[in-house]
Amino acid sequence: MRENKFKYLYLLINFLIVGYGCVAGQHTSERMAMDSSIVFTPNERYASTRIPALVMSKKGTLLAFCEGRIGSASDWSEMDLLMRRSKDGGRTWEAPIVIAPKKSGPTSNPTPIVDSKGTIHLLYQRDYARAYYTFSTDDGETWSPAMDITATFDAFKPAYDWKVLAPGPGHSIQLKNGRLLVPVWLSDPAKTVPHRSHAPSCIATIYSDDLGKTWKRGEIIAKNSAEFKNPSETMAIQLKDGRVMVNIRNTSEKHLRGVSYSKDGISGWSKPVFDEELFDPICMASIIRLSDRKKGILFLNPDSRDIPKHPRKNLTAKVSYDEGQTWPISKLIHEGPSGYSDVAVGADGTVYCLFETNSGKDWNYNIVLKTFKLDWLTDNK
Repeated sequence: MRENKFKYLYLLINFLIVGYGCVAGQHTSERMAMDSSIVFTPNERYASTRIPALVMSKKGTLLAFCEGRIGSASDWSEMDLLMRRSKDGGRTWEAPIVIAPKKSGPTSNPTPIVDSKGTIHLLYQRDYARAYYTFSTDDGETWSPAMDITATFDAFKPAYDWKVLAPGPGHSIQLKNGRLLVPVWLSDPAKTVPHRSHAPSCIATIYSDDLGKTWKRGEIIAKNSAEFKNPSETMAIQLKDGRVMVNIRNTSEKHLRGVSYSKDGISGWSKPVFDEELFDPICMASIIRLSDRKKGILFLNPDSRDIPKHPRKNLTAKVSYDEGQTWPISKLIHEGPSGYSDVAVGADGTVYCLFETNSGKDWNYNIVLKTFKLDWLTDNK
């Protein structure tokens, strides 16, 4: 009887959250164009499920990751790092598995990469003090013992004496030359700050040229400054000319995303500038290459520029066909509360958006997948 009660409650929550995003402010054609499902939701063990990451394997399997936060929704609560797999494009999901079980403090910031040979690499952190790496060669069914790669972050200390570290979060990339590249952020809070803070902060990349066997640090991209405040969660994409562009969360008053460029993804970074077309409510965002004939770039984040105080609402997809210089296509994905997100693109042009949403009353997020065809997003442009 108790199991049936939770089953019906889960279905009701699924209907209310998914239905809200599909009905409010959207046309019938848009509702029909998108499929929605809840992938992770709070339960008796997890007070909140947050920080989604999503990749599609070479076999077409979706792998969704998140933090199962225990006791509270706090960034500093104890957590399990969770994963679910879907072999049918997100219509059904295997039961969640714990990739990294809780210890003391948070186990978080899932940052997966799918390489050209099909290996799935995953980085994450524990207690914002140590970093780990694991991989799967069987489509995410099993994972290697986690390897401590904190020494890679320690190599930053002569230039930046961090007290807090984190990779990603969200998917990262393999470059055309085979290099695995992961944006990271570091924080060196004042000693007077109670509890280790996520600010002030700086960003950089770490990389592996031997498919995860060893990891090295790149150059620091940007540190906290009056002009560019607290750069943190960052995502990278390789441009058609081979350069790497990073898209940067920051707390500057302009409320705009920052961008910086490097020829190799690890050095010679340009001074970050603000992208005047990409609003930032101060939230993680995702960016990925599309699989259409133009090979455009898709950017995804909450765009609440027209809402007072800029809450995390209005998850919006934007498309660029000039390598991120302009973003002429914009489409609302979810009108309600929407936080962190990640995105994967299928070979057939299907777009998979995994994002946080809730009732708007607290931080006890569900993580929802919305799926749509590229033609709907771009209106066949």
